Amino acid sequence: MKYTRITALAAISVAATFSLTACGSDSSGTDSPSKGSSSSSSSSSDGGSKSEGGSGSDGSQASNAKAGSAEDTEAEATANGAAETGDKVTFCKTEDLAIDATDAAPDEESGRINITMINRGSTTCSATGFAGVDIKDTDNTSNPIERGQAQPRVTTLKPGDAAVFNLAYDIDNTGNSLSHPTNILVTPPNETHTVTLKWPAGAGEIKGAYTDVQVYPTHTTN
Repeated sequence: MKYTRITALAAISVAATFSLTACGSDSSGTDSPSKGSSSSSSSSSDGGSKSEGGSGSDGSQASNAKAGSAEDTEAEATANGAAETGDKVTFCKTEDLAIDATDAAPDEESGRINITMINRGSTTCSATGFAGVDIKDTDNTSNPIERGQAQPRVTTLKPGDAAVFNLAYDIDNTGNSLSHPTNILVTPPNETHTVTLKWPAGAGEIKGAYTDVQVYPTHTTN
């Protein structure tokens, strides 16, 4: 009888041990996947956050770098343009220019006088614009010449460079012209000092009046 009780107690003890072992195994099995899942999610979240943040940061910096580069290039180009055509380039002075007039008529109907100005100074200067021109007649009157319809071109002259402008008119082939020019009075663009040139020999007579003659802006000969 005593043996039977001992055996029963032993059996109960073994059963309890198996039950506790099974519970511990189930608890361990439940916790392990949970921790793994949590770690994976955290890693994915951190990795995604770092990746997205890094990409966004790099992209923003790259974008700013490109924008800055473009702005710097534009500013540099503006600075270079100012250096090339800036305020430091003064207008050519009459005293520094060698000025001459020649007949350059393309045919017997169209009269043209080319007036060339060569920079004899030691520095670069600007001859951009219209020169002031008067034509002196045999009766000693001076007649101002009107500007032709043309836009001035940038005309910058280094020492030794030449600029040219012309007078244009129709030639009178009747021999009855009322104009008898003797001299051309030239005031370079943006200057006040005038030079007197002889009317070119062989130039055709002017058809109409001096008001029919027009002066055009300077340009380089290059």
